[in-house]
Amino acid sequence: MPNYPTPHINARPEDFGETVLMPGDPLRSQWIAEQFLRDAVLVNNVRGVQGYTGFYGDIRISVMASGMGMPSMGIYSYELFRFFGVRNIIRIGSAGAIQPEVGLRDLVIGQGASAESSWVEQYHLPGSFAPICSFSLLQACVAVAGERNLPFHVGNLLSSDRFYGDEEGLPPALRSTESWQKMGVLAVEMESAALYMNAARWGGNALAVCTVSDHILRDEHLTARERQSSFSQMVELALETARRA
Repeated sequence: MPNYPTPHINARPEDFGETVLMPGDPLRSQWIAEQFLRDAVLVNNVRGVQGYTGFYGDIRISVMASGMGMPSMGIYSYELFRFFGVRNIIRIGSAGAIQPEVGLRDLVIGQGASAESSWVEQYHLPGSFAPICSFSLLQACVAVAGERNLPFHVGNLLSSDRFYGDEEGLPPALRSTESWQKMGVLAVEMESAALYMNAARWGGNALAVCTVSDHILRDEHLTARERQSSFSQMVELALETARRA
């Protein structure tokens, strides 16, 4: 029996391109389809999680929201990889920087994704697992970013289950961001580790590209207008990466 439609995606495998861009917000999915794709068609709207397929240049590509957090990303990336035949998923979202050399509006390309999460425990591994991206997607993305002279950093992201943390009263050495900072983690977000682990488990390719919208340690934040223009830059980078994948 076919495994589609699923409880979360009311579509068929042929409705998706081999590459799916995944912002967190369904409205951003719609905006990307309208602004960057040609002949975009709505292929999923279960629970308002909008997915579209259209053309970017000569390639057929899809964009669909992941929702917020690893459980939501885990559901959608699992179903796309396992049931819908999607080959590549590129997460495009925001992140909070925790290294001094990473500035607002910079792009962080996630070579790896550490996690403050129990997500990996489902695989019953006899040790630790290091979630990493697809090298082919990483290589293409870095090449495009370099050609366009974009401000980017390649390294480790941290996927956290917490947007708000309760660390009141803890000394700096025991606070989460300081602990991960000393290990060279560049920025914090909430989805990439689950995406990378699902790609590893089901033979897909994954990459996370994040715009730095906040600097956690310096308490700096982008304005709404700055977020919009920076997000456009990131979308174009992801689309060009998909073209070369």
